[in-house]
Amino acid sequence: MTDPASAPRTVLITGAAKGLGREVARQLAAQGHHVLLAARRAADAEAAAAELGEHVDALRVDLDVTDPDAVAAAAAALAAEPGELDVLVNNAAGYVDWGETASGADLDASRAVMEVNLYGSWRLTQALLPLLRRSPAPRIVNVSSGAGSHGDPAFGLTARGGAAASYGISKAALNALTSTLATELAATGVLVNAVCPGLTATYPGAEAMGARPVEESAAGVVWAGTLPADGPIGGFFRDREPLPW
Repeated sequence: MTDPASAPRTVLITGAAKGLGREVARQLAAQGHHVLLAARRAADAEAAAAELGEHVDALRVDLDVTDPDAVAAAAAALAAEPGELDVLVNNAAGYVDWGETASGADLDASRAVMEVNLYGSWRLTQALLPLLRRSPAPRIVNVSSGAGSHGDPAFGLTARGGAAASYGISKAALNALTSTLATELAATGVLVNAVCPGLTATYPGAEAMGARPVEESAAGVVWAGTLPADGPIGGFFRDREPLPW
């Protein structure tokens, strides 16, 4: 019997107008999947979709994942057209302040990071679960980071001297959400996993820090979004290999 996950899928990617999200979209489209790009400005998603071409469309909603009304509008738009969703890639992420420490953090700014990295993904997942449950092979991919792990020797929670506090804490929370949601949905066929793309050259100066090309980082996200029915659930991965967190 053919695994439904091997058929062309309908995929929504947040934060997809540029960088990692855009490259994930490009790779999925090249495999024949129908990819919907979402961004805070629908016009940015439309421009990216036009450049990427075949199999790629824009979600014509200004999708700020911190805004409940925007998330509700996105869910309504998806339910109407295309009326199906197989894969959700929660890629939208908040700003990284590499100099911030927990003891000196501006908690209002910290809360804003958590609203995107944790609650934004959580909110959108809740809103789209009814549509995902109708898929024969639903997948949820939370784009996380080794910064939220105790096991990443270069950028983990205990490897940065306390820097980038809000970002790391938010990604650790996203990993916890992944594990918790995966356990809840384990018997439903919805595979939920988190992926660390690794340090990626998507911003100025990243290469000097040892960042790798975005094409390499995106491949692991694509893999998690197209897992077969017997694929892992509730895991945290980089380059298809499990990471401790």
